[in-house]
Amino acid sequence: MQLKKYILCAVMMLVSMGISAENRQQTVYLYGFAASFNDSTVYFTEIQQMDSAYVDSKTKFLYSRSNYSYQLHDYLVAQGIKTPTCITSFALNRKDAEKKYLALRKRYLGGGHYDIRYLKESDFRFLPIKPESEPEPTSSKK
Repeated sequence: MQLKKYILCAVMMLVSMGISAENRQQTVYLYGFAASFNDSTVYFTEIQQMDSAYVDSKTKFLYSRSNYSYQLHDYLVAQGIKTPTCITSFALNRKDAEKKYLALRKRYLGGGHYDIRYLKESDFRFLPIKPESEPEPTSSKK
């Protein structure tokens, strides 16, 4: 009876190890949005194609998405914008990214209550974030 319990536990551990997802490098399309509760100006970045982003293979969620938002936050603070609240949205294809982008922009276009500013890719560009567990490539010199 004890042996059956140990075998069952061992099998469950092996199965659970195989279920874990991994971050896979792939192309994503992302954009940023920033607003401040202190004024009516909102900021949109252009939709940017990033070939070296990491996405969780199981959940299809962008690795370290909050850090992409911090990249936009830090850029805006450096430009003198006080207390921006930033988000980063992404999709695995351009069409879905454009759909999300237009839906969010539509919320802020109506009513004329907001001053909408667009950040060109030449002004702000997201930088890829690698998972910490990814080994750095090594060069072999002889």
